[in-house]
Amino acid sequence: MKKTIITIERQYGSGGSIIGKLAAEKLGISCYNRQILEMTAERCGIAPEYLESAEENVPTSFLYSLLLSANPGRTMEENLPLSDKVFLMESRIINEIADNEKSFVLVGRCGSYILEDKGCFSVYIYANPEYRMKRAIKEYEINENKAESVMKKADKRRETFYNVNTGRVWQDKDQYSLCLNSAELGDELCAEIIVKAYTEYNARFAD
Repeated sequence: MKKTIITIERQYGSGGSIIGKLAAEKLGISCYNRQILEMTAERCGIAPEYLESAEENVPTSFLYSLLLSANPGRTMEENLPLSDKVFLMESRIINEIADNEKSFVLVGRCGSYILEDKGCFSVYIYANPEYRMKRAIKEYEINENKAESVMKKADKRRETFYNVNTGRVWQDKDQYSLCLNSAELGDELCAEIIVKAYTEYNARFAD
């Protein structure tokens, strides 16, 4: 039976994490989100918060080239900045999960790229800035005066981490199987659409 792997990329405050969890519950499968970061941190003995902050410091290709040339005696992975090591370690863990579990939902962590060869169904959740800021204030308890800056910083971090590690554009909707506006649809309907769309999509390729 074909694997049920759904990946979700999402704008900050769009509710992508909640939608992913709802979709997983409807399908009766696991949902991975921050657990990937925590598993990576445990494996390498580093605090999750430190690894998360490393994602904000993705090097440019020029700086990366300088780093490699400055340390020719070290292995390629040893030369990598922590931000790139995070991506490699998370990729290994995600692939291990995919090898061991028949079905799951993965939120973030470049899942649509990492699991592309395994036939994942990729989803992008977005919403207008006003909706996302209101959600951040109400549900995430972000200070009203800081909501916009927090949102922009989070989106920039996710976009940079995704773009640098995949060579793609995070907000390019053409690369996803399904894109949903959570401000218009709401969390529950988004989850229902994901389940319905994936079920029909998966049926096309059933043996």
